[in-house]
Amino acid sequence: MFDTNRAWSARMGVLKTLLPQSRVIACVRDMPWVIDSIERLVQRNALQPSSIFNYTPGGTVYSRADGVANGDGLVGYPYNALKEAFFGESTGNLMLLQYETLVADPQAALAAVYDFIGEPGFAHDFERVEYDAVEFDRKAGTPGLHTVRPKVGAAPRETVLPPDLFRRFENDAFWRNPALNRRGVRVV
Repeated sequence: MFDTNRAWSARMGVLKTLLPQSRVIACVRDMPWVIDSIERLVQRNALQPSSIFNYTPGGTVYSRADGVANGDGLVGYPYNALKEAFFGESTGNLMLLQYETLVADPQAALAAVYDFIGEPGFAHDFERVEYDAVEFDRKAGTPGLHTVRPKVGAAPRETVLPPDLFRRFENDAFWRNPALNRRGVRVV
């Protein structure tokens, strides 16, 4: 069974008790770039209110960043849940897969995933990735939210966030500090 609910990392103890063989693979990316992606999407769909912000139009880049980054927000809640899992006692079934690893070396990233879940590797075509959530995104008022480029790879870009807002989140990648990884969580 695969499930993409971002709340699983807040339930590591329950998962360990009920499903001891379960695995949680958390895909992580630097916070300012996550917030930049959301803001980029909002700006691209400026005339269509989004469910991300309870269909409320307006606001500023700062209020939108605050909204998604707060403890109940689209980004803030799963981020806090991930920290709970990473620093908690039930880390044996947790792996963090970094966006940068996935786009730089998708073959190695997926090999690590298969190893983590104890399954044989599978050949993937990283030149032709297919995913479609157009109807879901349309209903959410956020066309393009789940759009995936057909070829796996990095797409360097300038941020749309003001410099002070970008800097506010740039040290939030706790998983990159080996001294903080006291429980040996696998970070790929």
